[in-house]
Amino acid sequence: MDISQYIKEVYDGKPDWFVEECNKVSISQRVQKILDIKEYLNGRHAINQRPNEMFNGKRYETRKITLQYAKTILNFQTSYLLKNPVSLSGDETVVGEYKKVYNKGKFHRIDHSILDKMVKYGEGWEYLYFDEKRNIKSKLINPEEVVPVYNDEGKLIAVIQNYMVDAIDYYVVYTPDTVEKYDNNGGELRLVDRKPNISGLPICYINQNEVSDLYGRSDLEDIISILDNLEDLISKATDGYYKYITGIPVAIGQQLKGDGLPKDVVGGGLTLDDGADFKFVHNQFDHKAFETLYKHLLQSLLDISNTPAVSMNKTDISNLSEVSIQMLFSLADLKASLNAKYLEKGFEKRFEAIRRMLKYKGITFSDDEFDTLSVVFVPSTPKNEKEIIENLEKLQGMGAISLESVVEQIPYIHDKVQELERIKAERNVNMVEDNQSGNNVDDDKKSEL
Repeated sequence: MDISQYIKEVYDGKPDWFVEECNKVSISQRVQKILDIKEYLNGRHAINQRPNEMFNGKRYETRKITLQYAKTILNFQTSYLLKNPVSLSGDETVVGEYKKVYNKGKFHRIDHSILDKMVKYGEGWEYLYFDEKRNIKSKLINPEEVVPVYNDEGKLIAVIQNYMVDAIDYYVVYTPDTVEKYDNNGGELRLVDRKPNISGLPICYINQNEVSDLYGRSDLEDIISILDNLEDLISKATDGYYKYITGIPVAIGQQLKGDGLPKDVVGGGLTLDDGADFKFVHNQFDHKAFETLYKHLLQSLLDISNTPAVSMNKTDISNLSEVSIQMLFSLADLKASLNAKYLEKGFEKRFEAIRRMLKYKGITFSDDEFDTLSVVFVPSTPKNEKEIIENLEKLQGMGAISLESVVEQIPYIHDKVQELERIKAERNVNMVEDNQSGNNVDDDKKSEL
């Protein structure tokens, strides 16, 4: 079923079918979940709804301590995988053309933003287009604005972008052939623009969702309950600690003179009868129990989010070997490999779209050349760079590794293809200089003769 059949069967061919599609209950629930995540990351936590209390006859404003661990953890997952930009690998001709597209379109920045949205909201969307200079560019679409349309086989057949500006609804309808823009400025729905769709439907990047293959799931959903409990624990413990300090003044026995306890005991004095006593009585604050609960919750947070404790300054380290560092970051590497797999699925569709767009510029590749194209991720795992270089030097000296493999493994090089081209160019220059110096030596010998 294509989009035309879908409109005919589901909406009886209505021209404004996309409005009803955007108003579906399932779509509204999905959009609201994304907006709730945005509000949470912006600082609106459950602890902020904690009610105030009455203490000592007065209204007591309870502590509402927010911990923005979520942003730190999610940003770590993104930066750990894409702090070093991805490298393109494959046939030199194909990689050369795609590198030009990547450099002009600043796709490395786009990749970082896509992964950021994918870990935060479960999905990221981009659309490729030609700018006024016929350069291939990428436009990111906010996940809460996207309404994907799937047929009965789970195939994406259209995408609707719906957003509001100044009380005016805008609809951008992407089909395999056209891109149409509508708005209701003036009170009635109208067609504003229609263009041919050169790159195809917007590209979807989604992570794993156990209950759906069509929509992703935010990584925040796995840790938000732990974060809520951490905030609740530390807020209530702080309140309890201050109440513990205040205490209740208790006098035992008879006071010799005065009119009872002074309102301000601090700085004053009491004269008590023989055998009388005065003290502050307060609740016992079990700091050991608090410390145990807090550490357990925090460790659970790090374990479930696959975040190494050392990256959050929760572990003291010194004199660690390369193997020990790899073990500390094993969970982070596992999470990075999963995120890389989700990105690669989207990158494959991006490569197909770029290939289709390059044909309009007269640049074509054979299927065999195109199939060699792939991406190489370089996670920012701490490494003993000196040890790596020494091992590579030994392997190359033994003839057990090629120059290309050496360049791939050197931690200071992120663009393997460009570095190999530079090495080749330098060698050619050196060969020319050697040949010229050799000719000069022969001429001198001839003159001497």
